[in-house]
Amino acid sequence: MTAQAPVLALTCGEPAGIGPELLLMLAAEGVAGARPVAVGDPGLLAERAAALGLSVELVELSPGEAVPDATPGRLPVWPVALRTPSRPGVLARANADHVLETLDVAIRACREGHAAGMVTAPLHKGVIIEAGHAGFTGHTEYLRDACGVEEVVMMLATDAALHAERPGWAGGRSLRVALATTHLPLCRVADAITAEGLTRVLRILDGDLRRRFGIAAPRIAVCGLNPHAGEDGHLGREELEVITPTLAALRAEGLALDGPLPADTLFTPRHLEGVDAVLAMYHDQGLPVLKYAGFGRAANVTLGLPLVRTSVDHGTALDLAGTGRADPGSLRVAVALAAEMAGRGPTQ
Repeated sequence: MTAQAPVLALTCGEPAGIGPELLLMLAAEGVAGARPVAVGDPGLLAERAAALGLSVELVELSPGEAVPDATPGRLPVWPVALRTPSRPGVLARANADHVLETLDVAIRACREGHAAGMVTAPLHKGVIIEAGHAGFTGHTEYLRDACGVEEVVMMLATDAALHAERPGWAGGRSLRVALATTHLPLCRVADAITAEGLTRVLRILDGDLRRRFGIAAPRIAVCGLNPHAGEDGHLGREELEVITPTLAALRAEGLALDGPLPADTLFTPRHLEGVDAVLAMYHDQGLPVLKYAGFGRAANVTLGLPLVRTSVDHGTALDLAGTGRADPGSLRVAVALAAEMAGRGPTQ
């Protein structure tokens, strides 16, 4: 008997953004290899579907109820009510708690075995902070705290099929870029690069490449922090004093690590050949390269959690909300990747 496709909880994200319509577009097309369930307000989804002329039947369920096989034109929903009506492109602070509740419902469904993973549509950090959640910095950190783990790793991965179309780039396979630090002001990055932090991040990255991506012996290329990877200490000493000794200690544990390498030359076909993932020291060191290579055909992954979580590679696109011009390509990649990861069993 063929195993059933995994149930994936798809949060709608910021209700004024493109998240709800991306879920509807995907449902209208149909999904192979997964059984997606939207986590959001059914009324909002119905309104957005009608406005965009999408024929999608919404089926309200509760977590734990049987989720049917994916059928084009049908979308199961775990209802989470809006706090106030939402209009495309118009943020409402009152709905910040609604957005966080959708995350809580999806996390709980994964932890209780009702879903094999979760996929998140984009949220708007600013409106959540302005609504009173001053410490909120994003999905990644919220999931870390909700799951009670000490450290998680943010990684973006492109659709491998994209590189098969571009011979030479990334060896014809998925480009994966993980981050040593995530949503920090640039002035705080250097102080955040510590031996302890790098050790935790690289152990998680290596472990989940094995467990979640089925790579038996992952090879990881590590960026330096400074231009030219510090130029032997003349352009900064973090490589000499922190990064290089940490990599040496981890190599003694059996991790296959290259670096620290200058980021301006690491992201070239020759240096990426045979590399399974790149670790960048900060957000805008690695992600602009990945998004240039595969924006719209990449997914965000949170490693180190006791559940599977992927997301889109873009933001809320308030200017596109309600126009029907949003592209569900990244959501499609995120769902496929979550289904693939869920198929390899529990993380921990």
